[in-house]
Amino acid sequence: MAPKKLYIKTYGCQMNVYDSERMAEAMGGEGYETTARPEDADMILLNTCHIREKAAEKVYSELGRYKGLKANKPDLKIGVAGCVAQAEGAEIMRRQPMVDLVVGPQSYHRLPDLLSRTHNGAKALDTDFPEEDKFDHLKARPKAKRGPTAFLTVQEGCDKFCAFCVVPYTRGAEVSRPADRVLTEARDLVERGVREITLLGQNVNAYHGHEGGLAGLIRALAEIDGLARIRFTTSHPNDMDDALIAAHGDCDKLMPYLHLPVQAGSDKILKRMNRSHTAEDYLRLIERLRATRPDLHLSGDFIVGFPEETEEDFQATMDLIAAVEYGSAFSFKYSERPGTPAAERPQVPEDEKDDRLQRLQALLTTQQRRLQDAMVGRDVHVMFEKPGRMPGQMVGKSEYLHAVHVESDAFSPGDIARIRIVSSGPNSLKGVVAPR
Repeated sequence: MAPKKLYIKTYGCQMNVYDSERMAEAMGGEGYETTARPEDADMILLNTCHIREKAAEKVYSELGRYKGLKANKPDLKIGVAGCVAQAEGAEIMRRQPMVDLVVGPQSYHRLPDLLSRTHNGAKALDTDFPEEDKFDHLKARPKAKRGPTAFLTVQEGCDKFCAFCVVPYTRGAEVSRPADRVLTEARDLVERGVREITLLGQNVNAYHGHEGGLAGLIRALAEIDGLARIRFTTSHPNDMDDALIAAHGDCDKLMPYLHLPVQAGSDKILKRMNRSHTAEDYLRLIERLRATRPDLHLSGDFIVGFPEETEEDFQATMDLIAAVEYGSAFSFKYSERPGTPAAERPQVPEDEKDDRLQRLQALLTTQQRRLQDAMVGRDVHVMFEKPGRMPGQMVGKSEYLHAVHVESDAFSPGDIARIRIVSSGPNSLKGVVAPR
């Protein structure tokens, strides 16, 4: 019998990418193969994110596109997973009756069982925060060969309760996976060809599944033969402890790139965000990190137009950005999330948000280009990931996470080579093999 086809559309962060992989693996045990075309699918699954503006409405709009498919193929199953599923629950089925199942991000290990309940037009809903560890109930990852990079979730949930964020409500309290299970999964990935692993968590540096915290886990991972590179994201400044700072200086496999969101540079706004640190705390932390690893490239997150933000508050954010010099960053206009404290406060007019976002992004773009241009003439170590668009070209990432193009057919995915950067483009670098 021909295998059934599963189409998964993933929204949002790297953790959702990882979750989608695990859901596909869970359904693979039920005889499903993934497809890139919803038209070919026997099951469509939207793995959703609730962080961005109008996230739920975008999901409903996407579901609307599948009405014709459902009408022509009555046996087609449609599911919604992830954080919008957790937040909206049965409301999704009420607004879109064609949806067969809804499953939250902590319950997707139950996906095959939920699907089995949807025969004869029945609906299945599971947005619990189960006591059992979902990772214990997922099938072992298949042994198929894979690309040189992989995500690996080690921590979920958040206890920080930032005033703008829904994660504590959709992902639950902070939970860390035991180190032995993380190491087993990492070894399995390396056996299948992975050379770089990015450790994931909503607040990854709050990881406590190893007696040495995240730094201890990183050092244990560094002992795995064949694993060449380790990264982690996303971090909270309050959990960047001494051991993790030290690891950036003496763990060769930990790459010199750190995503460390601050969100704002005004102490007044940071307090209203419930960030529990000041701008000065953040800047002193950056100084310590750079003293440990002088070539560290930093990335951040910024929200403009947070409720009650004045022009003076915004300028404090611009001053912080100027002081730090970011290699990359993500910036957004504040948008209300129902149920969060900030949604009930006086809002900044949209035109002011737009103006501030444009100015902030212009400064970030200038910094990014300046740092990229400064790479010209330097040697970096590039891990190649795939062929480029042009024949004879390979594309990879430097230790600083820059995309690097090299015109050479001497490399395969997973190879690491010393490359001399010869030019800088808007979003990538071009290099040649460095002379010996």
